Amino acid sequence: MIDSHCHLNYKGLVEEQGAVIERARAAGVSGMLNISTREREWDDIIATAQAHEGIWASVGIHPHEADEHPDIDTQRLVEASQHAKVVGIGETGLDYYYDHSDRQRQQLSFRSHVVAARETGLPLIVHTRDAEEDTLTILREGMEEGAYPGLIHCFTASGAFADAALELGFYISISGIVTFKNAKELQETAARLPADRLLIETDSPFLAPVPHRGKTCEPAYVADTAQFLANLRGEKVDDLIASTSQNFFTLFSKAQAH
Repeated sequence: MIDSHCHLNYKGLVEEQGAVIERARAAGVSGMLNISTREREWDDIIATAQAHEGIWASVGIHPHEADEHPDIDTQRLVEASQHAKVVGIGETGLDYYYDHSDRQRQQLSFRSHVVAARETGLPLIVHTRDAEEDTLTILREGMEEGAYPGLIHCFTASGAFADAALELGFYISISGIVTFKNAKELQETAARLPADRLLIETDSPFLAPVPHRGKTCEPAYVADTAQFLANLRGEKVDDLIASTSQNFFTLFSKAQAH
């Protein structure tokens, strides 16, 4: 299994990072993409990836952090992405639910990440919450300038948004939220996503799936999400694990070499 989105350097995991990685391996997790959200994290996140086989890194600025990073532009992202273990751009996107950063600043930051994804050929890792229309506008405008790869991480948006993202050629990553009782709409969407565009993730240390709700989430728990999702889709879990892992390496093709 591949945990396509986790935060190994975050509080809750970093204190026992070695043990967290060992537990993930024991659960059958062969790969993890360690995601950055602020520039000051980039070096540590890359260092963790460098120290472990099957762990990769991303460089990006979360929409919550856009106000704190007015100087982040495409060039900085492209330069940081040259490291062998950096396989993705993000996470980036728009979050109008919390509005921790000015919406216009979020949009400017998001656009600079889109250009970086196009220039590097590395997948854009998109966070979107309560911002479907503006997210799609920016993604579509970016595609008009030239195609680039990407995925919607921790998908919780509408079925219509999923269809629009798939139309753009994006992949969709499902987190432990799909196991929550109140996630009926998400479950309906996840059940019908094309098998060749589906990824799985934990977003750990957040959003632990059932039966671990309330605990600190960790990459080992992606196994629970995989089992739930396979049942939901009427697939064998081994088949779902194989296809989502293949999809990860198809999308994050740089990871195959490192």
